[in-house]
Amino acid sequence: MTADDIIVEIHCLEHTYTGGVRVDLCGTDFRVTRGQRVAVLGPNGSGKSTLLKHILGILQPTKGKVVVFGEDPARHYNHVRQKIGAVMQNADEQLIGPTVFDDIAFAPLNFGFSREETRTRVEEMLHALDIGHLRERLPHYLSGGEKRKVALAGALVFGPELLILDEPLEGVDYTSRQEITAFLHKLHADTGMTMISTMHDMDLVCDLADEGYIMQSGGRIDLHGRIVDLFFHHDLAQYNLAPPPLAQLVTRLNAHGLHLPLTLDVEVLAEVLGRR
Repeated sequence: MTADDIIVEIHCLEHTYTGGVRVDLCGTDFRVTRGQRVAVLGPNGSGKSTLLKHILGILQPTKGKVVVFGEDPARHYNHVRQKIGAVMQNADEQLIGPTVFDDIAFAPLNFGFSREETRTRVEEMLHALDIGHLRERLPHYLSGGEKRKVALAGALVFGPELLILDEPLEGVDYTSRQEITAFLHKLHADTGMTMISTMHDMDLVCDLADEGYIMQSGGRIDLHGRIVDLFFHHDLAQYNLAPPPLAQLVTRLNAHGLHLPLTLDVEVLAEVLGRR
């Protein structure tokens, strides 16, 4: 691994909000390398969104170090921001165009793409996310799943190197969740795009990430490792988190002597049980 492979580094970050509320993101250093899919896990109020806002350069730390693509994102916001696509927790705040087409076109036009290139890129994203039928719709009258797809299209249309997802499937119906998850799987498989996600629903973690960081209430980053290791080898109750039901099932069956593989893939588990 070279220095160019490291996309994000955060060391002992502290942030104090107006009013004196402090978030301390010390503990384990946070590092993301090119091509990784990383989840940031923790209870509500642990500072997950604060961490993402520092990566995006929206906030400037009170103490500590934040380096994104080799630069301080708060000081070099415009340069770093062109390399990052983001879908934030509240999609309504992110949708600013009068139509879906205009909304997706906003970022590339703002970054200096020609109208012809922008139109081509928007059409590609409409097709990729199967939302072409929404092109003339008003974004704020869409369903929750449709808004997420439009926000995702807007985050990807200018070709970023890093994708930030803050609770990307919160409030999304089952069908849209499956479609968005499948799209993100294919995106990573096809492009190797680096992804950082925050989430509190443990059922979604293994669909969107391979590695994870776990935060305490108050912001301390305590654990880092592969998702499967975090779920099977650590007591997550102390972080007010519970492993997904499949991990709990495998753990309990192994306690009864079944010696099953530690897997979060239901198909793998079904195959092993079927053979037995």
